Amino acid sequence: AQSITWTSGFQVQNLGSSSANIVIKYYNQDGTQPIADVSDTVPAMGSKTYYPIHTADGFNGSVVVERDQPIVAIANTLGNNPQYAASTESFSAGATTVGLPLIMRANGGYYTWFNVQNAGSSAANVTVNYIKGSAGNDYTEPAVTISPGAAHTFSQRDLSQLDAKFVGSAVVTSNQPIVATVMQVGEPFKNLMGYNGFTGGSTTVNMPLIMSANSGYYTGFQVQNVGTAATTVTIKYGTNLAGSFAPVDQTATLQPQQSTTFLQAGAGWTQKYVGSATITTTGQPVVAIVNQVKQTGVALGTAYNGFDPGKATSKVSAPLIMANNSGYYTGIQIMNVGSSATTITVDYGTNTAGSFAPPNETATLQPGDSYNSIQNSGAWTGNKYVGSLSVSASGGGEVVMIVNQIWPGASGDQFMTYDGFNY
Repeated sequence: AQSITWTSGFQVQNLGSSSANIVIKYYNQDGTQPIADVSDTVPAMGSKTYYPIHTADGFNGSVVVERDQPIVAIANTLGNNPQYAASTESFSAGATTVGLPLIMRANGGYYTWFNVQNAGSSAANVTVNYIKGSAGNDYTEPAVTISPGAAHTFSQRDLSQLDAKFVGSAVVTSNQPIVATVMQVGEPFKNLMGYNGFTGGSTTVNMPLIMSANSGYYTGFQVQNVGTAATTVTIKYGTNLAGSFAPVDQTATLQPQQSTTFLQAGAGWTQKYVGSATITTTGQPVVAIVNQVKQTGVALGTAYNGFDPGKATSKVSAPLIMANNSGYYTGIQIMNVGSSATTITVDYGTNTAGSFAPPNETATLQPGDSYNSIQNSGAWTGNKYVGSLSVSASGGGEVVMIVNQIWPGASGDQFMTYDGFNY
């Protein structure tokens, strides 16, 4: 993308009760493998970081990790390090239809590009259909063929068929299961926000962290109707953790595959709010992503995927948690998506960077409310930590979580978010 040089690293967490044997396979975009498979082990409930990755400079492709224990992973994507940074989650499986709620071309200086990876066992014929929301033309790209394990890049910056400005969504279809990851690139603000495509939707979507006027930070979320008929979406906001302002409910009607934006800035959002939000529909499945943005000083941006509460469990894990790690630290936001109050326990894993052992944390959450913990004060002060965590909810409670990674002192956008993994 223009003059940006992209690099990446990834973190693998073992959720099993014994050491995991993993095999890492790298694929060029033409389906060939640039290096031999890499074998390694990851300790039980531990994690390992692969940065730099094993391939030589110039590699542009995808990764498949095979294992004998349940694992999850995150990928951190860096552009002109430390100018741009984004974090996204691994996939355990794909689907033949993937929804992308927010696709842009020349939208106030933002554009998108995304990679589609073939998660099947034979060649995939992949088609992308763009659906305008507030601006641009609908357009279907010619089909491309992607080899098993490989990925293909679709860039909207120079796609003139979308018109001078495009803000909308996309649907990716294939004859093989596929997965997709989207990067939103800000040119004037020089920030990066990454999210994963959705392999299905739900009539309720939970978003653990929503903000307005929060020390310069605010959010905006994009909701896409992935159903077959029009639906009305209703947004209800959770308890304000930072003040008394209580946002009013919001609604919108979406046609099939269409998306729309709800922005927590400007009219109606001049007061401070830190909380959560829940989307419900009149019967059709939807998906949503949340962008967290700060455009004063050093511009920062990050994104995360909204959650289907039907996939929530009483346990959720995070492969990468940090404190005082060369300027980086993390913050977690845990949301109770169940129908009754639950008590959560946050258990931190082994410190791979020192001897500091973080104490467990507990909190009681009402339905729809969130718990926030930031690893940069209190017991964390002056102590370096690089590890993982797991959260458990009492009484079979159902929770979801996001993890923010940030280096506030960086000269660029070192702000990244990934979704916790329910297991």
